[in-house]
Amino acid sequence: MKALTSVVLAAFVGYGVAWYIGIIEGNFALLLLLAVVVTGAYWVAERWVFLPRRRTAAERAVAEALRRREECARQQLAIEPVDLDALRRRLLAQPWWLDWTAGLFPVILAVFLLRSFLFEPFKIPSGSMIPTLRVGDLILVNKFHYGVRLPVVHTKVWDNHQPQRGDVIVFRYPPQPSLDYIKRVVGVPGDEVAYLNKQLIINGQPVPRESAADFYDADAMRYRKQFIEIIGGKRVHTLVDDERPPFIAMAADFPGRELCHYTVEGVTCRVPAGHYFVMGDNRDNSLDSRYWGFVPERNIVGKAVFVWMNFGDLGRIGAFE
Repeated sequence: MKALTSVVLAAFVGYGVAWYIGIIEGNFALLLLLAVVVTGAYWVAERWVFLPRRRTAAERAVAEALRRREECARQQLAIEPVDLDALRRRLLAQPWWLDWTAGLFPVILAVFLLRSFLFEPFKIPSGSMIPTLRVGDLILVNKFHYGVRLPVVHTKVWDNHQPQRGDVIVFRYPPQPSLDYIKRVVGVPGDEVAYLNKQLIINGQPVPRESAADFYDADAMRYRKQFIEIIGGKRVHTLVDDERPPFIAMAADFPGRELCHYTVEGVTCRVPAGHYFVMGDNRDNSLDSRYWGFVPERNIVGKAVFVWMNFGDLGRIGAFE
């Protein structure tokens, strides 16, 4: 078992290293599921096979030590004293290959269940959601708010709420589902969403907005116009760059593009059933539905609800709209 376990652990480490250096495109959910299966198999074997064997061996060793002690005492021979408790503990101790498999199973299982069905942590990698979310924010995503899905296969087994306008969602990027994106829902199935001349219009009604203090973009070292829009009853802070033209350059040929109309003023789309139109709050620095199309409901991972850490700015911790 030592050799087999060494091969198994080496395979996991090799997968992780290859993923880290970019040789392969990793799948953490699949890796975690495999870890649960493998460590679970060792845990069952430990409980029903290996531990009973060690107990039997320990009982035999203790019984043999007692027999020798009694025999030496009967013959009045000297014998080196044996610490029976230490002997029993040594023989019952898990070997390293069980420590690194069966011993980790409860922790890996807890992480798997928490990440798959309750909450999953994400790190904000880009500035597309500024000012709501900043680069480096560590956020929690509620994975049961929109229903429960099976890990890896993403099949929904229990329905819950439907995404609403204004929700910040994490989803699998439609052109490359191995990537997770985060954006804000601005259009639900059946909506007509337009973004014309930097103004968001939903079902023919301009979204109410008011000017706010200019936002200082530390990365670009410049100020940007900031607005507060009312989307789905939420007060959403958005940024607009007047130096960027309103037309959408280089939009992809995505499924359902026939439902969108592009002009020099921007884009107007009719959201199909089972899909959502999403945008970043940093409107002129966001690769979103305007460029690559609609988010299928099956791609939604969960609702982003809380910043639990930002090591560069602890004041970022807290809930957000």
